[in-house]
Amino acid sequence: MAGGASEPGRSVLDRAFAVLGSFSDERPEQALGEIVAATGLAAATVHRLVAELVAWGALERPGRGRYRIGIRLWQIGALAPLARDLRDAALPFLQDLGAVTGQVVHLVVLDDHQALFLERLPGHADVPVRSRVGRRMPAHASGPGKVLLAYAPPAFVAGVVERGLPRMASGTITDPHELAIALAEVRRAGYCLSRDEMTDGAASVAAPITGPAGKVVASVSVVVPSGTGNLQPLVPAVRLTAAAIGRALGPRHLPLSGRRP
Repeated sequence: MAGGASEPGRSVLDRAFAVLGSFSDERPEQALGEIVAATGLAAATVHRLVAELVAWGALERPGRGRYRIGIRLWQIGALAPLARDLRDAALPFLQDLGAVTGQVVHLVVLDDHQALFLERLPGHADVPVRSRVGRRMPAHASGPGKVLLAYAPPAFVAGVVERGLPRMASGTITDPHELAIALAEVRRAGYCLSRDEMTDGAASVAAPITGPAGKVVASVSVVVPSGTGNLQPLVPAVRLTAAAIGRALGPRHLPLSGRRP
């Protein structure tokens, strides 16, 4: 991209990343003024960067004066080998789990102290879920997220706690001591039962996926209505799916990035 007016301490790339980073689940589309407010950049700088990002394909215009993330970023992200390899290895088993249960199925990893949803398969039941592919959500507030925290290094979990444990639904664990007890139970049982933690009306059964090196690299979960009385019948299917995915992972598979344990 071309250079522009000087803004002390910020390179052209830094400013471009700030523009892209201003988009989120809460702000999937923005006007120029909103981008300016979110980034703190000069309006002229934002106008120029947005025009170049649109020309390159990183942003697109869904309507007059509105912008959203463009498909070219998705195409580049899809080339990330670790995420792609994990999803490709897991997908047949996730599809089998979805077919057997008829419920929403998730594949989740830790990234930047949050739960990142790599895959979501729809179910037949009407269950409220906030997840979507590529979305990050608080790790402490979901079954698959708590599974990953249970097997993460203590320093990583401490970092999650330091960032805060926001309440997402009526059953969210917001107390660090209660979270520690819950994570210890996940390690003891080898799976996690969650109810009304991320979304009221949803419950889940989640289990860890262990890579060839013996390290937990992801988790799999099934989501059902929270009114489901007994979640235990789902546990064997979820654990068998997690084990099958673990066996299918190649010997070179590693955790997604340095931003996770």
